[in-house]
Amino acid sequence: MKGWNRRKTLDRGITHPGEARLAATLSWPHLIALGVGAIVGTGILTLIGVGADRAGPSVLLSFAIAGAICACAALAYAEMATMMPTAGSAYSYSYAVLGELIAWLVGWCLILEYSLVVATVAVGWSGYASSLLSGIGFPVALTKGPALGGIVNLPAIFIIAVVAGLLMVGTRESARLNTVLVAVKIVTLTLFVVATLPHFNAANLHPFMPYGFSKAMGPDGVERGVMAAAAIIFFAFYGFDAISTAAEETKKPERDLSIGIVGSLLISTLIYILVAAAAVGALPYTRFADSPEPLALILRTLGRGEIARIVAAAAVIALPTVLLGFLYGQSRIFLAMARDGFLPIGLARISKRGTPARITVLTAIIVAILAGVLPIDQIAALANAGTLIAFISVGTCLLVMRRRAPDLKRPFRTPLAWPVGLGAIGGCLYLFASLPTKTLLWCLLWNAIGLVVYVGYARRHSVLARPPAEQG
Repeated sequence: MKGWNRRKTLDRGITHPGEARLAATLSWPHLIALGVGAIVGTGILTLIGVGADRAGPSVLLSFAIAGAICACAALAYAEMATMMPTAGSAYSYSYAVLGELIAWLVGWCLILEYSLVVATVAVGWSGYASSLLSGIGFPVALTKGPALGGIVNLPAIFIIAVVAGLLMVGTRESARLNTVLVAVKIVTLTLFVVATLPHFNAANLHPFMPYGFSKAMGPDGVERGVMAAAAIIFFAFYGFDAISTAAEETKKPERDLSIGIVGSLLISTLIYILVAAAAVGALPYTRFADSPEPLALILRTLGRGEIARIVAAAAVIALPTVLLGFLYGQSRIFLAMARDGFLPIGLARISKRGTPARITVLTAIIVAILAGVLPIDQIAALANAGTLIAFISVGTCLLVMRRRAPDLKRPFRTPLAWPVGLGAIGGCLYLFASLPTKTLLWCLLWNAIGLVVYVGYARRHSVLARPPAEQG
């Protein structure tokens, strides 16, 4: 492949000579906090209601399936990230291993993933913040997008602006605040479990699988089943891939990246199992399905109003850690694509504080528009489509490199690489097929637009299209 032979070789490095590098300030504790902060958020605080609506009590099985598939993908990411410590994540791995066209499509899907994740989390944050704002007379029409009967979701736009500003201040400062907020989030979820476990009722788990296992259309036009829920709940697990975008800013990437990726997923999975079991066992799923604030609703229904207010307030405080993780990751992927010429090269400029300020502002504007007008379930499903494509690509890169360069140095070597790689690819393909049909059509349209942009702009401006003397 041209990308492998002419530029993105593992021995040569990631960026052009003389290119401004991001400051390496992060260690593995920062990466675990970044990962847990990005993973544990809207997925458990908000989307558990959507998942319960799609699968009933068997949403617990949906969590387990999505988590197992993500574990395979995380191991693939860990090996590739330590081999290629670049800001571009799956995009850069695909560039190096699978070539320019595949890399563009993966990068285009990552734009979809990260932009929509930030928008989804901002809408989820707004759901909790709105319950507090309504008490002081804030107009309800300004807390919902047009699809939900409102005008615009101002709280969602506000929090995106705040997090973008924080990221522009500096990576080290952002990481420190993120660590504190992650601790607040974990304490809050622990409080929820302690408050709801005494109300656990096994009868709430029956019937366990009311909508079956495979995706099937219900009489109300909504696709339900364990896998239909898993395809949406999958959103709750990814976030570890944001760690791989921090590779360039990690002090010891050969060690810290694998610890951060795998460690954050294990911690988050444990948290999810405990919280989901406590939620489904404490209250019949029909009582909180599709609620924008299911955990707080469960607590209020159980007569724990004070703790519900604490959970809602903590969500308002701590959910921005997810925004921080993904907005951070999106800006770094945009940076890598700009360096390769796929985006205007001027966007790759690094500020005096060592951050890609221009890219961060552009990303914030895009996601603020999305968060201001779109409903959360449609955003999350479409974000999953882009993520699944990226995960499939990373699993493929893992296997191709094991075949192409089996003796190449691997600071982290994935155990059982072929079963893990095939598990990531096959599992993600199955989840992709389980997404709502409308989502798949939107994803197809998005990639068709991406091909047009590639042919019309990216291919002609890419580094590989330039004469060898200009490629650095």
